[in-house]
Amino acid sequence: MIGTVLVANRGEIACRIFRTCRELGIRTVAVHSDADENALHARVADTAVRLPGAAPAETYLRADLVVKAAVSAGADAVHPGYGFLSENADFARAVVDAGLVWIGPPPEAIEAMASKTRAKELMGIAPLGEVAETDLPVLVKAAAGGGGRGMRIVRRLEELGAALEGARAEAASAFGDGEVFVEPYVEGGRHVEVQVLADAHGTVWALGTRDCSLQRRHQKVIEEAPAPGLPEGLADELCTLAVRAARAVSYVGAGTVEFLVAPDGRAHFLEMNTRLQVEHPVTEAVFDVDLVAAQIRVAEGHPLETDPPRARGHAIEARLYAEDPANDWAPQTGTLHRLTVPEGVRLDTGFGDGDGIGVHYDPMLAKVVAHAPTRAEALRKLAGALERATIHGPTTNRALLVRSLRHEEFTGARMNTGFYDRHLAELTTAAPDPHAPLAAALADAATNGSRFGGWRNVPSQPQTKRYEMAGEEHEVHYRHARAGLEADGVRVVHAGADLVVLEVDGVQRKFEVTRYGDEVYVNATALRALPRFPDPTTQHAPGSLLAPMPGTVVKVAEGLAVGAEVKAGEPLLWLEAMKMQHRITAPLTGTLTALHAVVGQQIEVNALLAVVEASQEDK
Repeated sequence: MIGTVLVANRGEIACRIFRTCRELGIRTVAVHSDADENALHARVADTAVRLPGAAPAETYLRADLVVKAAVSAGADAVHPGYGFLSENADFARAVVDAGLVWIGPPPEAIEAMASKTRAKELMGIAPLGEVAETDLPVLVKAAAGGGGRGMRIVRRLEELGAALEGARAEAASAFGDGEVFVEPYVEGGRHVEVQVLADAHGTVWALGTRDCSLQRRHQKVIEEAPAPGLPEGLADELCTLAVRAARAVSYVGAGTVEFLVAPDGRAHFLEMNTRLQVEHPVTEAVFDVDLVAAQIRVAEGHPLETDPPRARGHAIEARLYAEDPANDWAPQTGTLHRLTVPEGVRLDTGFGDGDGIGVHYDPMLAKVVAHAPTRAEALRKLAGALERATIHGPTTNRALLVRSLRHEEFTGARMNTGFYDRHLAELTTAAPDPHAPLAAALADAATNGSRFGGWRNVPSQPQTKRYEMAGEEHEVHYRHARAGLEADGVRVVHAGADLVVLEVDGVQRKFEVTRYGDEVYVNATALRALPRFPDPTTQHAPGSLLAPMPGTVVKVAEGLAVGAEVKAGEPLLWLEAMKMQHRITAPLTGTLTALHAVVGQQIEVNALLAVVEASQEDK
């Protein structure tokens, strides 16, 4: 029997595995980098072991350090989680050689399937060799790992070289393996996968299908089980193929077989992930099974039942990311002050209130999962829960998730992997609440009323406050009157420090207000209180290119130097943050008059990277 488990991972997956271990009475060991010293997964584990350093390559990707940590902490088993070393056969062997139980598939099965190129060969599929114009579009893909890192769509032959270079660099940074390959890109396809679970006694379960078609940058955003609207008989066919793939490599444990379903209904094998997936909770909800508990039982040698449990209802999961979808999905950093969701939905997260969100790891904050008897009910339940969730901190994709779940193409199960390519603009253009700044000002006035001397029996000038909301400055005015606070255009029903009630066009609306320094949250709207008089030292000249996120400068455009003529939207440099590379483009057409970015330089958000002076005709 397993008594102590080290989880060779971080964040929400480590926390999720620890939860099951506690329920089973198993002690837990966390590993953490220096950047994660105070992370939630390190805090909730019974024991934590430091991996010196911050970057994944020197911490979580160091198999020798992780195995040493397991031995020193007295663990008798290792669970790999997902990502990092979870699909590394050498790591699995090192765990076993150290006398520990490996809670995962045999190293031989990992080797056969973890490399996407070898997996395709096993399934009789050959990747493209020399790419010709007639092969386009194609997809450049990392052979190891997943999560959209090391992937590029190429639609023009002259873009292939840069795509290969960028994919290799991104894959090497995320997985320690820069091998990439090229395959045909299926336009308008759906990403459908099958969860498998196998024991060491020859039983293999196929626990239904999942649809993961809503993706950005090839990373999944919304997943559901079962996959809706598939052609008749296709779900059974995919489950049969998944079981065949698992048996072909004598698979043991939990794994996922992924397919791309073309518009004509034909399924194309993509890969087999020899690990637990981020989206496994939707399968757990539909089949009422704890996949982590099942992994542990299988690792202990217990057999599965002959037949898998029966499916019931529908489940949908949304990944909450610290990112700005309207700004090229730019990852966000800062303090997560608070994250709560209504009762009735599942929340898996690796963050606690007050935790910092840094630049070293994936920007996913949490997964929110809803289960209901029907798909329509699950959609409504999840959208409502996200809408009512309290999320105080950096910008997130919460509003995008809510609108996606209510979009007619998604509710009608007509989505495919190009969903956000088609609909991103309409899903990110909704205006913030125009009454939020006034509510913030009234709450502040109620809190600090004594500063203004209260109501006076003489006419007084309106009070003025300024807030930044959605990148724009808003100025609001209110007055202290005999009956309380007043504002033009609305009736102030109640103004308290945490709650403001306004009557707008005969309808009373409630505004919950929370402050963290100059950060103010009014319901789901984020604001920043501005000083009465702007600081002139914070002003930047027109054409200034500011870093949208903290990160590392990994590349400057070839030949770029002061005096160069650039065009608006032209890539000038690349930043690496949260394991992804991000293009930084010229803000306008003109002449580069300053270039401060240097390859290898660590920069902070809003750091001045370059300045472009507009051409005469654009001034």
